[in-house]
Amino acid sequence: MNNSPHLRDKVWGVYSTVAERPQAEHPFAVGREFAEMLGYPAETLNRLPLASAEAFTGVSNVAVFADIPASVTVLDLGCGAGLDTLIAAQRVGPQGKVIGVDFSEAMLARARRSVSEAGLINVELRHADAEALLLEDGSVDIALINGIFNLNPARDAIFRELARVVRPGGVVYAAELILREPLTAVEQNSSDNWFA
Repeated sequence: MNNSPHLRDKVWGVYSTVAERPQAEHPFAVGREFAEMLGYPAETLNRLPLASAEAFTGVSNVAVFADIPASVTVLDLGCGAGLDTLIAAQRVGPQGKVIGVDFSEAMLARARRSVSEAGLINVELRHADAEALLLEDGSVDIALINGIFNLNPARDAIFRELARVVRPGGVVYAAELILREPLTAVEQNSSDNWFA
């Protein structure tokens, strides 16, 4: 299952559906209430466009706890609806830049709407795969990753890309779901558990 194109298609489909219909039933928690449960402050969410929080699907509040100084370039890898992108963009200020990357055009459309509603001019949103980033070597100061490794079996390639695009001395903040015990062979060969 780990190398199956079927898994990638399924992940793409599920996350694109979340972007298009966040209030529908999904196999995992979605939305503002979930973001608050993960530690995103309500006052921060109140200042952001609803479109970014209502389709939030991360696993942590990485953009809140990361040390993001002004004027740096931040990569939000797997930016989804753009919640972490918007928070990072406010933190880096007008002299900084945030590049949000996602493989779902539906999620990027939602993120673009949020960026436009927020009036931010220091954000670029790009359609790309996490394992094939369209970024120059050493062009990023800080990378934020909020729960993509558990959904993409090309982890080695993603780590290589991060090592390539993050400058020497740069920082990667990653939040991820971790298994407490190995999966059974049946579970490893099923796509159902990828969203449980």
